[in-house]
Amino acid sequence: MKLVRHVTAQGRIAYAALQPDGSARQVEGDPFAGCRVLPAPADVRKILAPVAPAMIWGIGLNYRRYAEESKAVVPEHPLVFAKGPNAVQHPGDPIVLPTTLRSEQVDYEGELAVVIGRTARNVPRARALDYVLGYTCANDVSSRDWQVRCAGQWCRSKTFDTFAPLGPCLVTADELPHPNRLRLRTELNGEVVQDANTDDMIVDVPALIAFLSASTTLLPGTVILTGTPSGTGLSRTPPRWLRPGDIVTVEIEGIGRLTNPVAVETQE
Repeated sequence: MKLVRHVTAQGRIAYAALQPDGSARQVEGDPFAGCRVLPAPADVRKILAPVAPAMIWGIGLNYRRYAEESKAVVPEHPLVFAKGPNAVQHPGDPIVLPTTLRSEQVDYEGELAVVIGRTARNVPRARALDYVLGYTCANDVSSRDWQVRCAGQWCRSKTFDTFAPLGPCLVTADELPHPNRLRLRTELNGEVVQDANTDDMIVDVPALIAFLSASTTLLPGTVILTGTPSGTGLSRTPPRWLRPGDIVTVEIEGIGRLTNPVAVETQE
């Protein structure tokens, strides 16, 4: 099932189920607690990020070709960082380039996002996918200059407001039983800049869940960003940074297209 989280005509936040013909039907209940699709059409006024995350865990350097492109040593364990829930952005809304802590080197990173559906702790790899509610597209937007200024500490560079677009929908796990067999593409102003398959991950989705849940509780709604493939702006010669007016689209097979414009922060 493909679920969209949206604003109704009455201003209420609800879920709707996308149909093969492109229409949407109302959903009763909560995907985390159980829901059912109603026959009534849904009045979708605005599509939101498909989840309001309890926590966002990101994984760095998790694609083989990206590691080769970066001339980086493959880590013994997954490289983990955190993004605040404040970083979430909705489909169609802008990635905002920060000006208070100014960044001139903001980069795109198309990624597969995993949404945890029930409390997970010390989950074995063999059962890890049982804890997944579904999957969505993500853009792990990163300030490369602030990565350097903070001496390799990534959280500041990755958790500016709007630096975690998610969407356009949540595809339930039953529809994507093999998350490591999906084509992933990122477009910048209509040009394909990343084109890969999630089978290039160094640590696959079940192993990531097992690692992150070790002696650590993953609450329902936790989002895991599984790493980006080769082709980021940093890796290009010359580097290609996001600028106001750009349009970034992340597309993942079986999920859809997440598109966000780029704007500059205005002081209030």
